[in-house]
Amino acid sequence: MKKYILSIGLLFASVISMNAQSISDNAIGLRFGGGDGVGGEISYQKALGSNNRLEIDLGLANEFSNFKATGLYEWVWSLEDQLNWYAGAGGGIVSANGTGIYGSGVIGLEYDFNAPILLSIDYRPEIGFAGGLDGLNSNVALSVRYQF
Repeated sequence: MKKYILSIGLLFASVISMNAQSISDNAIGLRFGGGDGVGGEISYQKALGSNNRLEIDLGLANEFSNFKATGLYEWVWSLEDQLNWYAGAGGGIVSANGTGIYGSGVIGLEYDFNAPILLSIDYRPEIGFAGGLDGLNSNVALSVRYQF
């Protein structure tokens, strides 16, 4: 039990001591992958501070008859000079197989190139409450965004 408490304490201390890196004010691009039959998404990120941001994604499928809209609040921490990791939570609405709402989390890695390109990979667990996303779902995606 002492080892468990010590491990949790060390993990908490290391997360608190990480330096936050300034993130770009805006980024727009595509999120490839996903799941739940929606496929790729248009993705927009807006900085809310030096290490937190809002991400809004919109996916369209089946000749635009189905959609999935997600909003996430994210915290960003620096691992290396241009490599960051981030985590966040939010939710959204989906119209695939009936309209429904869901809660979502996110954890990922991003690389900020010297050019205004941001490349990231993330994992999103989602818990659907009704409609096309009943129960627990998850997806992994690769994103490419232009920063401005």
